[in-house]
Formats: sequence, C-alpha cells, structure tokens
Amino acid sequence: MKPLTFQTRRSECSRVLLTTAVLALLLGSIPGSSTVRGAGPDKPLAVGDKAPDFELPIQGQSDYVTLSQLNADGPVVVVVLRGFPGYQCPICNRQVGAMINRAKTLSSALGDRPNRVVLVYPGEDSDADLERRAKQFLGARRLPEPMVLVRDPGMEMITSWGLRWDARRETAYPSAYVIGVGRRVAWSKVSDSHGGRASVEEILQALKNL
Repeated sequence: MKPLTFQTRRSECSRVLLTTAVLALLLGSIPGSSTVRGAGPDKPLAVGDKAPDFELPIQGQSDYVTLSQLNADGPVVVVVLRGFPGYQCPICNRQVGAMINRAKTLSSALGDRPNRVVLVYPGEDSDADLERRAKQFLGARRLPEPMVLVRDPGMEMITSWGLRWDARRETAYPSAYVIGVGRRVAWSKVSDSHGGRASVEEILQALKNL
C-alpha cells in the first residue's frame, strides 16, 4: 500500500470537515430541539445582564409601561407569555390565573407599588389586531395590582431580550424575570417548551433573595 501523500491527507480532511458541517446544519434544523435560542446569535437574557429598556402599550388603557421608569422605584417582575401564536395558550391562562390568586402576596413582596408585575403579550399582528387578541385572552378577568398586561406588537421587545421562538406557530419562549437595581437581571427562568414555567413561589423566593 502506498503511503498517503500530503495532497491525499488534505482531501480526506476536507471531506471530514464538509460532512461534519452538513450534519451540524441538519441537526440544528430538527424541530423540537431542546436548545433555547434567541433571535440571531444572541441567547436569552440571563442573570447579571442589563435588560434592554422597553415602552409597551397597556392593554385596555391609552398609557404605556416603561421598564426603566418602573425599575427606578424598585424591582420589577417581567413575565413573557406566548401571546397569540394562532390560538389562546391554555397554559398561559393557567399561569396568569395562578398569579392573580397570589396577587396580594406579590404586591406585598414588591412594596405595594402599581404595575410591578408586567405580563407581556407578544404577537406578529398589528397593534390593533393584537389588542383584540389580548382582550380575548383576558376575557372577563380584571388584573389586580400589581399586575399589568402589555402588548408587544411586532415582537420587538422579546427579540431584543433574545426570547423569540422562531418556529411555526410560536412567538416567544415562556419566561419570567426579576429585574433588580440598574435593570440588571437578578433571577430568570426561560422555558424551551410550552410548560416548565416559573411558578409564583419561585418568583416570590427570587424577590426574597434580592
């Protein structure tokens, strides 16, 4: 057998590299991958990161919520729902219902300030259409203090936070954040599925740990 020449070894290496690259692309495109990925190369906002500011319209009002303004007075809880991915998410409904049931405890933990638990309802629709969807989501429920529902039309906020779930019939990764001093993330939980979300107890414990 003839020894491999430099040219032959280089050709073999090239074939191996090409095969590896093709496999990586195929594996990355498999639906249902458990890896949490945000828009583009960015990963979801994590503990220690500074949260990008946002100004989002409040559902049912003509006012807006601005994260930096709220955060200047203390910690803020931001809960990202799935919004309207083609239907009203039943798990989002249960999550919000659990928070409504513990609203007084949450309010006490946040210093009894208004709008300290910001529920983000994202969607690709125009704001007028998303407002209609958000109204359907709330139904007859009235959010008690300190909760407020805001809309993210065009999903600019969730994209800037690295939470865009870029798949068919998806919007955002269900997430919860406790934003501390200087808009720094003090605690977070990001789910790469429809379930596995932060519980009220987890959020309350994160607030106690501030």
